[in-house]
Amino acid sequence: MNVVVCVKQIPDPADPGELDPETKTLKRDVKLILDESDSYGVEMALQLVDNAGGGEVTLVSMAPNSEVGGLRTALAMGAASAVLVSDPALQGTDALGTARVLAAAIQKNGTPDLVLAATESSDGYTGTVPVQLAELLGLPSVTFAKSIEVADNQVKIERQTEAGYDEVECPIPALVSVTAGVVEPRYPSFKGIMAAKSKPVDEVTCGDLGIDAGSVGWAGGGQEIVLVEEAEAREAGEIIEDDGEGFQKIVELLDNLKVI
Repeated sequence: MNVVVCVKQIPDPADPGELDPETKTLKRDVKLILDESDSYGVEMALQLVDNAGGGEVTLVSMAPNSEVGGLRTALAMGAASAVLVSDPALQGTDALGTARVLAAAIQKNGTPDLVLAATESSDGYTGTVPVQLAELLGLPSVTFAKSIEVADNQVKIERQTEAGYDEVECPIPALVSVTAGVVEPRYPSFKGIMAAKSKPVDEVTCGDLGIDAGSVGWAGGGQEIVLVEEAEAREAGEIIEDDGEGFQKIVELLDNLKVI
């Protein structure tokens, strides 16, 4: 079984980062790390390949400045290879443009048995790229997977919902977006880290993928960020002191909020 995992490399969330004064977007000229939400897809892909008894996991990513730090982490986990799309023309690309680029990178080596992606990235939160990617690849899309099983050319998925989960089946190849926290990503071993240094990372540009540079980036998305403001400070909550009737005050408060 061959599985492609779409992974995003992002600035370290532990570092506040800076905004570019011209584009008002997050600066990405720093060391990038693997988005934690994507580590679950990598782990699930590795488990599926192990269960299938053969195959490999390939990573596909889009990042500036030929950055491979996050990819090396996923390769150290056990992925076999990676395709990195890095091109100055991609700066400012929107969600649909990103999906177009990832689709072209995936199709470069033929359609795999399964494409996995996170439900949403930790720095963008649009949550739209997986379904857009599925449409561009012409694949069925299943979202919010908490477990995946492949057998008899079918993928069986437990799809997480607010009330529990739905059992969904569809033929492969397919694209599945994985919910964060559903598996425990393996920690890269020293041996894995050393091996990752020699694993192939195929770096390509828009031209290599046959993508018109004018269809991506700021021009392709037709978008502009005009203002960025700090979120309003959270106001202090109401303090209820228990004088023996504190429970009654809490009940009244909840009743006023229409919670009960």
